[in-house]
Amino acid sequence: MAPVPGHQPQKHRGLYLLLLALLAAGSMLFYVQKILIPYQVADAAAHHRPRGTLSDLYPRWVGVRDLLLKHEDPYSDEVTREIQLGYYGRVLDPTRPDDPKDEQRFAYPVYVVFLLAPTVKMPFGTVRIGFTWLLLILTAVSVPLWLTFLRWKVRRVAVVTLIIFAISTYAAVQGIKLQQLSLLVGGLLAICAALLAAGQLLLAGVCLGIASIKPQLVVLLAAWLCLWSVSRWRERKNFAIAFLVTVAVLVVGGQFLLPGWIAKFVDGLKAYTRYTQGVPTLDLLATPLGGTILNSFIVFGTAVVCWRAKRAAVDSQIFVSTTALVLLVTVLIVPMIAPYNQVLLLPAILLILRNWREFLGNRGLGRLVLFLAAVVVLWQWLASIGLLLASFVLPPSTVQAAWALPLWASIAVPVVILPLQVVVLRKLLRGEFGVTVSDTVNHSF
Repeated sequence: MAPVPGHQPQKHRGLYLLLLALLAAGSMLFYVQKILIPYQVADAAAHHRPRGTLSDLYPRWVGVRDLLLKHEDPYSDEVTREIQLGYYGRVLDPTRPDDPKDEQRFAYPVYVVFLLAPTVKMPFGTVRIGFTWLLLILTAVSVPLWLTFLRWKVRRVAVVTLIIFAISTYAAVQGIKLQQLSLLVGGLLAICAALLAAGQLLLAGVCLGIASIKPQLVVLLAAWLCLWSVSRWRERKNFAIAFLVTVAVLVVGGQFLLPGWIAKFVDGLKAYTRYTQGVPTLDLLATPLGGTILNSFIVFGTAVVCWRAKRAAVDSQIFVSTTALVLLVTVLIVPMIAPYNQVLLLPAILLILRNWREFLGNRGLGRLVLFLAAVVVLWQWLASIGLLLASFVLPPSTVQAAWALPLWASIAVPVVILPLQVVVLRKLLRGEFGVTVSDTVNHSF
């Protein structure tokens, strides 16, 4: 049988991309294990600064354990001191200028207890290993889940390649190393999206409700999807009802376990904002005043897009693009610049990959923005590969001195993706609401 024209070149291209993904993943692992961590250890030792367990799960686990087994308030100063003692090895001293500023308080809604309750009688070392693997698997599985939501059918080797790139981003590696619950929320949102694509509105609403353990990452998406649900209530009511009932059950259940927890949670958030000094991305890039103006404009523009798209079918380009935009804006405006939150950018990046030929077709600004976005997103791997190669000829101390190199472009990732997402939505909002994703699937990747 004669080979299909173009089949072999596409197959070879897929294998080359897979090898490139493996190189990128290996270089990122080398960077984190052999450059970043040794630098942080040396810097902490030089300043007599305790590094701690480096697990964002630990404070939550201790708080849940103390609530369930000792009936203690996880937001209390006593539990905070217990967390610090286990996390840092001693209670933090505010009079020491080099002490960590992160007080590691229990700064989550109390109903996170319902997720962590099965682990409270286990040794934390066991819980940590299990949760690390859970986050790794969820992050990997989120790729095919988002592809299902986008209805983008690609070859198996391409799916594997995308998974390797996804789990080897600095955002994912940092989140997995720290056992950050943002990756758990990212996985839950990917499951929610896939359930929406499958027409399982009830389960999707429940999943989004559970994801509200990090409300700052879910509030915009919940508002958009509830608006979408209400716009065609008879057809979509199951989603909004399931989401609201799930959140209500979690809130009331939390009140049963710890009366008055909401006020305690709000106080904990105020303390968290104080000691982390978190600011949105654009506040840092464009001054607080400029960032506030830009964030307000972006949120208003996103609200307009959501309002115009509220009746779009779940399998339409406008629906999936609006959902990706909402998650992108969430990363931009959340008052905390943390790379691990960028796992929420995955659907927006996949949409750009699917439409990259259209951007190349637009001469001038479109190509320039696409090129800039590609450089910014790929920089983490380009820099880590460069450091890997440099390690063969330079001493470790010299290579470790360049520890910040792969992180230079991290803060700009959501900023450069935003205009590309706006271009996609601008075209769709010109009357293409009836076009479904399945009508424009690209099978060639």
